[in-house]
Amino acid sequence: MLNAFCAALLAFERQTDHCRAWWQRITVEREFVGVAGRGFKRYITCLKTYHTTILVVEDDPDDQFLIEKAFRGLGVTSPIHIMGDGAEAIAYMCGEGKYADRKKFAYPTFITTDLKMPRADGFAVLEFLKRNPEWRIIPAVVLSASRDLDDVKKAYMLGASSYHVKPETMSQLSQQLRILHDYWLTCEVPQVDRGGKQLETNSEGKLGQRFTEEPTPQSKPHR
Repeated sequence: MLNAFCAALLAFERQTDHCRAWWQRITVEREFVGVAGRGFKRYITCLKTYHTTILVVEDDPDDQFLIEKAFRGLGVTSPIHIMGDGAEAIAYMCGEGKYADRKKFAYPTFITTDLKMPRADGFAVLEFLKRNPEWRIIPAVVLSASRDLDDVKKAYMLGASSYHVKPETMSQLSQQLRILHDYWLTCEVPQVDRGGKQLETNSEGKLGQRFTEEPTPQSKPHR
């Protein structure tokens, strides 16, 4: 009887440990259901220590509202800053005026931009990033109503990470942003500080040692 009791107790303890480990794993991974890969848990751990800031460049107030609402509906709690045109977005990235406060306005880690906007359009945003190689590593996605093939070609020529046509319904927009959001969360990109400067890495003895180091960011970015 005692042996049976001890065996039952041991089985219970093992089951408890299993449940505890299972719950801890689910707590971390529940927002990433359906994403495969053994290294993904390691990525999530790194993600916890890395700031994320979304920059939405869009001049239409209705689209601004819908895009932010869609991101929030996906469970995004990171800061989302809305810029009304390309000129304001460039000022944000340069840290000019009120955007100099990088604790409040951290350099974006993900950018979505419309194309047709006043003062400076979406092409100007992409061109600005292209002129500043240190900042081109930030995913910059075009989200535009334009299906013009020349717009698509020019956007990719200027370094757009991807080009998407705005959907017609809120549910379609949410689905599209979910795909984009989940995809970029699984991508490894060079880490930057809150001012947009890439963090230093050590190439000694590694494959990348033969490549020339990227130039350090200038005090004033190229406009």
